[in-house]
Amino acid sequence: MADSSAPSAQQADWVSRYADDVIAESERRAPGKPVVVASGLSPSGPIHLGNLREVMTPHLVADEIRRRGYEVRHLISWDDYDRYRKVPNGVPGTDTSWAEHIGKPLTSVPAPAGSAYPNWAEHFKAAMVEALAELGVEFDGISQTAQYTSGVYREQILHAMKHRGDIDAILEQYRTKKAPAKKQQKPQDEAEVEAAEGSGAASEDDGSGGAGGYYPYKPFCGQCGKDLTTVTSYDDETTELAYTCTLDGYTEIVRLSEFNRGKLVWKVDWPMRWAYEGVIFEPSGVDHSSPGSSFQVGGQIVGIFGGERPIGPMYAFVGISGMAKMSSSKGGVPTPGDALEIMEPQILRWLYARRRPNQSFKIAFDQEIQRLYDEWDKLAGKVAEGSVLPADAAAYSRAVGTAAGELPRTDRPLPYRTLASVADVTAGDAEQTLRILTELDPENPVTDLSVVRPRLDKAETWITKYVPAESRTVVRSEPDTDALAALDEDSRKSLRLLLDGLDSHWSLDGLTHLVYGVPKVQAGFPADATAKELPAEIKVAQRTFFALLYHLLVGRDTGPRLPTLLLAVGAERVRKLLGA
Repeated sequence: MADSSAPSAQQADWVSRYADDVIAESERRAPGKPVVVASGLSPSGPIHLGNLREVMTPHLVADEIRRRGYEVRHLISWDDYDRYRKVPNGVPGTDTSWAEHIGKPLTSVPAPAGSAYPNWAEHFKAAMVEALAELGVEFDGISQTAQYTSGVYREQILHAMKHRGDIDAILEQYRTKKAPAKKQQKPQDEAEVEAAEGSGAASEDDGSGGAGGYYPYKPFCGQCGKDLTTVTSYDDETTELAYTCTLDGYTEIVRLSEFNRGKLVWKVDWPMRWAYEGVIFEPSGVDHSSPGSSFQVGGQIVGIFGGERPIGPMYAFVGISGMAKMSSSKGGVPTPGDALEIMEPQILRWLYARRRPNQSFKIAFDQEIQRLYDEWDKLAGKVAEGSVLPADAAAYSRAVGTAAGELPRTDRPLPYRTLASVADVTAGDAEQTLRILTELDPENPVTDLSVVRPRLDKAETWITKYVPAESRTVVRSEPDTDALAALDEDSRKSLRLLLDGLDSHWSLDGLTHLVYGVPKVQAGFPADATAKELPAEIKVAQRTFFALLYHLLVGRDTGPRLPTLLLAVGAERVRKLLGA
């Protein structure tokens, strides 16, 4: 029995509000049946983090509905029968020769060279399926190639052709009304992902311009396999359809009651599927939501198929810090798999859960990832102590698990920036890494790296793949004797104070206290004096002292946090490099 009670204040976030609406709408439209939510993804190239919003928005709503005891189907429509529009840049194993396949269905295009998959669509679909499994996204996948080529939509196609005049009349209202040109909005982030690219083909034609009138169906040519065809006639009684290929001049007459090598044009295909599947909730990107676009026009066309348009929020851009504007047709586009190499699935889920669909946000592949993890760990602490705000608690709950249970997590989640610093200094050496992590907290030492995984692995990957070589930390192999000889007495005294306190402060907290305390003691204050008790000059002295240590240890003015760096270098080597 479903629990239809209203969510508590703890759950009152955007996800819960949509879940309320979807449950009510589902009970009105299809009482007693599973609630259907949907996403659409076109595997025309790498399926990027903008496309992921197309999946995560309905996933989070579906999961909330499941938590309330309802049966839910989350459909992911793989638009693999879409036309291959262009060769994406930067895809390994491809070259300009793939352009000869433009116009074919994505499932008829060869996979990149060396791929384990049978065609282009399956190659790019596989990476997304793997990422969704890691993210805990439960879904029913539907291949549109399989649907069309097996004749599943035959009745819907014949119905659309029979009512082509009605469809044309709806589309005509929008063909003559062009939306006013919008001012180009200045990107707020270093990158903006056009998230809407994930669903269908927003710029695809609507079937107009045919030689014999309007036809909402486009066959793939029987000779070249491409959709560069024009329907020249159709007979409603016999279902005989004639077409000509504009590329090679091939002509053919087929019976649509038996023919399966073609598809409805996008602006008709999408609303047909809403009606066929009984979709209650499906979001759309900005290009599908503007006046005259697929989502708006589909709201009228869906009635021809006896259905209603789903509830569907428009979702905004997803930005990537440190990268140029992303599009799935460009090279170097970060995918969910790329993000999951450097962050745990809980963090990626949280980024999508904590912002309303119409709010843009960015995903960090640069230094910001450390701050993001700090924010996440702080939130986890508030949840543990019960001091978290209701909306933040809801987002956290949706991030760490689903109705099916919690996602696997790191047993001992040490700070990401600490793990990254250790990975940086040790270059991934497991023995060295374990030594340092054991010394972080001598009273509760890490004795096995498995307890800090997978977070450690994510931090190591981030250091290796996304931190530029010039920003990596290389510890000096020998002391800088010239620099040591040139030190003034104050600098020598500060180093002696540090070296004298190493043994008694050899832990992360102890060394933090020590390195911040040395300039205080030198100035005549207690090492544990607070900022309120100290003059402003102490901060300047601390920065000067830190720069000195960095220079003597790594030859630069900055680097990883000093307490972590000292632990990583080791007491004996620190003494050697600091001239003890």
